[in-house]
Parts: sequence; structure tokens; C-alpha cells
Amino acid sequence: MVPSPDALRRERHDIVGGCDRHDVFRLPALSASVADARGRIRERLAEWDADPELCDDASLVVTELFTNAVRHTESEKITCVLRECGAVVRLEVTDQGRGAQEPVPCDAGTEAEGGRGLLLVSVLALAWGSDPAENGTGRVVWAELAAHHAPSA
Repeated sequence: MVPSPDALRRERHDIVGGCDRHDVFRLPALSASVADARGRIRERLAEWDADPELCDDASLVVTELFTNAVRHTESEKITCVLRECGAVVRLEVTDQGRGAQEPVPCDAGTEAEGGRGLLLVSVLALAWGSDPAENGTGRVVWAELAAHHAPSA
């Protein structure tokens, strides 16, 4: 029997659960909070000796995921989680569940000013997806990036 995609995601999430380091923070669901989320991710990854490429990629991913939560969910607060789990850094952005649908990459036209964020996330991440939040309200959108560390001096 082939496991369902939901079962595979739960299994993958359970594996990721045994993480070395993590950070959790909540911010108001405002466009102005995107820069705060990006700064917090960069700061934490720098403390964890992540290389500059990972810091840049994670900053871009959290910017896209947080922006989508602000624009599409009518949330009041957004929770961000950063976990280092061996060779993987996992970013999670949880909204309060007032969005209309699951996030999916769209086919933005050449003249469109937006609509490419999830496509960009899919290029930068090893894997990404979304799951219902554990409390039954909201959605967790996550992305996993390869963990690179700066070389020792």
C-alpha cells in the first residue's frame, strides 16, 4: 500500500522533530513585520554559523512565506519557527487560518508585479508544502533548505 501524501508529510515532520536548535517567534500580521521576520532569521542563522548563502536563501524564503500569510489570510499574528535538524534547516510560517485556500504557485504573466514567490521558494528549497496547524485553526507553510555552515577560521 502506498502512503498518502499527508501520511508522508507527517512522517517527514516526525523525523524533523528531533532538531539540534530552534527558534520560535510571533509577529503582528503586518507588511512591516516582514523585515523583522527576515532580520530574526538572519540573526539566528548567523549565531548558528550558517554560511552566507543559506542566510540569503532562508531570508528570501521567510520573506515570501510571511508576505503570503499577511496578504492572503487576514491573520492578526503570524508564528515563525526556524529549526536546524542535521543537514536541513526548516522554516515554518503559521497563520490563523482565515485564508481561502492552500498556497500553490501561480502562473504569473511576464507583466505581473507579483505571483512568483512560491515558485522561488520551490527553487530554493529541498522541499516545501503546507499542513493544517496542529491546533486545528490555521495553516503551516514550511520549507526545508540544505544546512550549510561557514568554514571554521
